[in-house]
Amino acid sequence: MIDTTIIPEEPGSYLFRDESGTVIYVGKAKNLRKRVQSYFKKKGLDPKTAVLVEAIRSVDFIATVNETEALILENTLIKRYQPKYNIDLKDAKSFAFIHISDNPFPRIGIARKMGMEGRYFGPFVSARERDRLLAMVKKIFGLRSCRRLPKRACLRYHIGTCPAPCIGKISEEAYAERVRQAEEVLKGRTKELIADLNDEMERLSGICEFESAILIRETICALEHLAGRRMAARKFASEGDVIQYRITGGEVFLLLFHQRNGTLVEKEEFRFNEAPGFLSEFLVQYYSDHEVPGEVILPETVDEAIAAYLAALRGKSVAITVPKQGAKRELLNLAAKNVDLTWFAGSERVKALRRALRLASDPEVIECFDISHLSGTAAVGGMVRFVGGKPDKRGYRRFSLKSAVGGDDPGSIREVVSRRYSRLIAEDGELPDLIVIDGGKAQLSAAYAELNKLDLNIPVIALAKREEEIYLPKLPYPLPVPSDDPASLLIQEIRDEAHRFAVSYNRIKRRKKVIP
Repeated sequence: MIDTTIIPEEPGSYLFRDESGTVIYVGKAKNLRKRVQSYFKKKGLDPKTAVLVEAIRSVDFIATVNETEALILENTLIKRYQPKYNIDLKDAKSFAFIHISDNPFPRIGIARKMGMEGRYFGPFVSARERDRLLAMVKKIFGLRSCRRLPKRACLRYHIGTCPAPCIGKISEEAYAERVRQAEEVLKGRTKELIADLNDEMERLSGICEFESAILIRETICALEHLAGRRMAARKFASEGDVIQYRITGGEVFLLLFHQRNGTLVEKEEFRFNEAPGFLSEFLVQYYSDHEVPGEVILPETVDEAIAAYLAALRGKSVAITVPKQGAKRELLNLAAKNVDLTWFAGSERVKALRRALRLASDPEVIECFDISHLSGTAAVGGMVRFVGGKPDKRGYRRFSLKSAVGGDDPGSIREVVSRRYSRLIAEDGELPDLIVIDGGKAQLSAAYAELNKLDLNIPVIALAKREEEIYLPKLPYPLPVPSDDPASLLIQEIRDEAHRFAVSYNRIKRRKKVIP
């Protein structure tokens, strides 16, 4: 069962993955938790949605600032992953940009892709909003939209919406000033431009050039009307990566985001022990095996040699930016928010589990065992480790059963528990705060007996699959914990991961027997 309680109530995009980890559906939501929950609570789903829900094994998400950015992100993720259950639009177009060409008398128009020379602004989610903004900018500043300069003035000149550079009615310098002002508006700097125009209007009024002052006043009124409208997404000069992290308990929880058009479009998770200079070391190791972007946005400065190293890998310069304010700082703040949502949302489930099991402290480290075999053959054991409510895949372990007979699940559990904790004791390793057994009372009794032999006082429970019931040693009845309680959902997630891990190992063993 998918635990939706760890999904934040924030705007963003969500990704459904199947058993193999493949993205099968991408969606966006104003409230991620409510939207994802709707898939699992609705009755009478249409056949296609029912098949989708049946295939879902995990949910990932990226939080955004608002629903508009979530829509942009959804579009980007769909194009990247081409999920099986999303609508397949063969001729689907990306969100369009407003483009100003790089000519002596630049042209303004719409561009779907960023291939031509010039400046791009956007992208825009709403075609209506984009077209309205384009029309107003053309009208206010009189920029041409013709693809080639004609040899005589067109209708736009005669109705007063173009200064006719084609017949020399405006100088290149004067037209360039109009372009500069238009770019300020498209960058969202309307307030600064209005202030400059107010100064110019007062200057012209002071020297009695009232007609020119009136024209500027009309421009100011149009810009003030436009100022209330926002661009749909930020656009930086280059696309790159955003890195943010949090240090807790001597460990670094780091997320690397790939950002495109000012939006976080993909994240990678890393967790490692804190060490001096860990950020610089991470940059060196990661980019030695991955494509180096044109810009890396960081929360703190690193050694100057890192920029030179990355530039050498890329073959051209790389900007390492540590923003203190502005849009890039907002992007870094959004990345920090995702760090907390990704890594530390599980802490509430851990606390709920402590309360449900009446433990003395939070079970920060949980290990779960499962046995897998096919009619008693190729019997294996799998153990997964969760820390802070999240998988710690470095701690996963596989067991090829030696003494237990295939099909004897209690005996198999006894063997893997003995092997696991005998070794931890011998190596003075870190013991878990809670042990979970996939199975019923027989498997639980076997594990409990083996822990007693090792003189280990570690809480151990079992989760029976049929009713998702939680059993404790020496208690004849299951705990009264509803299957949809956050504590039960956490245990179910851990159990499901242990089952998946054990089954995958069982398949590997069977495949080796078939293929010599």
